[in-house]
Amino acid sequence: MFFLDLIAGVAIAISFIPILTGYCAATRGRSFWGWFFLSWVLPGASFFLLLALIARDELNPGRRLLREAKQILKNAERKKVAVE
Repeated sequence: MFFLDLIAGVAIAISFIPILTGYCAATRGRSFWGWFFLSWVLPGASFFLLLALIARDELNPGRRLLREAKQILKNAERKKVAVE
């Protein structure tokens, strides 16, 4: 019985990185499941790759302005639909 508990504990500990990577990807508009499965295959590399992609988006002023413009257009479209 101890062996099964040990295996379950290790499986939960190992699944922490894929879940965290998937969550970070989903909050940035990327595929949760794609990054989740990639993180199972390459746990450390996928997490740092995702962090590099997020940093690239945040540090590039053009990408940041584009994201803000898309959000403004989405909000304006919602208001337009609500008024009609």
